[in-house]
Amino acid sequence: MIALFDSGVGGLSVFKELVKIAPDEDYIYYSDNANCPYGEKPVGEIRERALRISGLLIGKGADIVVVACNTATAAAIDFLRKKFTIPFIGMEPAIKPAALESESKIIGVLATAGTFKGELYKNTSVKYAKGVTVIERVGKGLVELVENGRTGYDEAAAAVKECVGPMTEMGADRIVLGCTHYPFLEEVIKKCAPNAKIINPAPAVAKHTLEVLQAGRRDKNAERRKTGSLTLISSGDNSVLIRMAKAIWDGPVHVESDIQ
Repeated sequence: MIALFDSGVGGLSVFKELVKIAPDEDYIYYSDNANCPYGEKPVGEIRERALRISGLLIGKGADIVVVACNTATAAAIDFLRKKFTIPFIGMEPAIKPAALESESKIIGVLATAGTFKGELYKNTSVKYAKGVTVIERVGKGLVELVENGRTGYDEAAAAVKECVGPMTEMGADRIVLGCTHYPFLEEVIKKCAPNAKIINPAPAVAKHTLEVLQAGRRDKNAERRKTGSLTLISSGDNSVLIRMAKAIWDGPVHVESDIQ
């Protein structure tokens, strides 16, 4: 079983890519929307949430856990890997492909404050962005728009323009989506930054997740019987989660609540 968790519905952008390449797998998705957004929360608090959620998912049979949240990855991925024995897959801003592909040698990175403060982001920037100007912008209000299902142009354009406008004005020809919520605003971002290519890391993360899962199964010779199921768990209101998940998943959906 593939488990994913995020502060809210954003991680469904990774789930969407996984379903494309592994539609017969069993999935369980945890939305911690009662505590969303994670972006400004202290590292210790995010780690506590990540630890509790991961334990719950593993207890329900997860073979692999995708930390489908850039902020939680930055705060907790190493911590989780030390605490548990199953594989954990994290998110990483796609600075490398953006830097390599950029013709202007100016790229924009749209992320949360928590992601920008993390060592993973800093190390990635130092390693791959040499000779490239990186314009960093916190996506203020964007997570909340997605969580409320307000992803249309008319509702989101003003907030998106405020975030990406400075990037395009400075010549950025690549914009990296450094939060799993942001792909749900990709069409709006494209309209607000028509001359920039949008880099979404979700497809690469999905591919890597499946590779790690299959390698583990080969090593253990333990291909489990798959039923193609989806379980959704949320710590708060699940209405947007269910609607967005059903737009991705054709089969039956089992819904649980984890109200604390």
